[in-house]
Amino acid sequence: MSATAHPGDRTYGSSAGVRTWIATMRRHLDRPLTPYYLLLGATTLLLAIGMVMVLSASSVEAFENQGGNSYYWATKQLMWVVVALPCAWIATRLPLKVLRLASWPMLLVAAGMLVATQTSLGVEVNGNKNWLGVGPFQVQPSEVAKFAMILWCADVYARKDHLLASWKHLVVPVIPVAAAITGLVLVGGDLGTALVLVAITLGMLWVVGVPVRFFFGAASLAGVVVLFLAASSPERMERLTMFTKPFSDFQNSGWQAGHGILGMASGGVFGKGIGASQQKWGNLPEAHTDFIFAVLGEEMGLVGTLLVLALFLVIAYAGLRVAAQAENLFVRYATAGIVIWLTAHVIINIGMVLALLPVIGIPLPLVSYGGSSLVPELVALGLVIGFARSNPNAAGELQRRRNERRRLRAVNAGAARTAGLR
Repeated sequence: MSATAHPGDRTYGSSAGVRTWIATMRRHLDRPLTPYYLLLGATTLLLAIGMVMVLSASSVEAFENQGGNSYYWATKQLMWVVVALPCAWIATRLPLKVLRLASWPMLLVAAGMLVATQTSLGVEVNGNKNWLGVGPFQVQPSEVAKFAMILWCADVYARKDHLLASWKHLVVPVIPVAAAITGLVLVGGDLGTALVLVAITLGMLWVVGVPVRFFFGAASLAGVVVLFLAASSPERMERLTMFTKPFSDFQNSGWQAGHGILGMASGGVFGKGIGASQQKWGNLPEAHTDFIFAVLGEEMGLVGTLLVLALFLVIAYAGLRVAAQAENLFVRYATAGIVIWLTAHVIINIGMVLALLPVIGIPLPLVSYGGSSLVPELVALGLVIGFARSNPNAAGELQRRRNERRRLRAVNAGAARTAGLR
């Protein structure tokens, strides 16, 4: 007599399998070293994807404008990676005392560099005088200012933690200094970076426990300021009013956003293949910088874009885990600030490419071309990776693994000596 499987048994079996899988995943995620490995792996993958996409997206423009050298921008990006990686490695090992002391002069240097952009050292790019000419290189001081602001705010709030019940200590000196730095950025005409600085400041205030009602007032004030600044520039006003319908003025204000959407839409599920983008052939401005996500979507399709989004979500999740588990207040605030900074960049950049936000010139972290953004971003992630590794539980697990490797090497060496005697 044969037994017949009941449909309910199969349903129960599948649900039990899902529960087992979830429990296994939770055990893996709860391990002390999980944030460390997630940050290291996701950062490495994004950096590799970025190098490939910079090479692909910039090849046509470089061939046309850089003496027939298709590898010009990719070579420069590789140079910045070579500069940034040792800096990031050093950042993973910096003592907290040194880092906190350095945050104050870093902010002063960043402010000085922003002021210098309005002197003869300043270089105008795309109508904004927010670049600094340093020998054969051009750097964007506002990228350094974001990182310096986060470290400085984290140090100030960590020192004043016992005083943060008072509004005066929540606001002073962070809000006046943040307003001054943002003002210096706006003088150079960089509205996009100014909005990111506002997001970082508001995020830091939220992390230290400012009541939610404050953010409604701050958002209203920021909206008024943005509209005022947009009204002062016909180009900005056109961007703000036309970004949702780029094809209505496709030949003018909608050109960049429209071609970005065409690139994303033509990629399909799996993309056209690396190097096969059509939009990069002169149609899409800033294909290797602000709109590299459009080229990525065209060449790698929906699968590639979802992979990149997943990697950024992994970095955000792991960073927040590090912040939540940190016993040191400076580590907690600095890590949260770095996550807010990178997340704001991702949201704004992808929003621009999808025509959900106006085009305001924000690069995609680790993927877009640009040493001014890549070096601070990698150093910041190096700090977070260092914080993850120095967590007491993670440090203990690493030490246990090192001891185990030493024991195994000793056992193997002893076995080799024994075999030699025979």
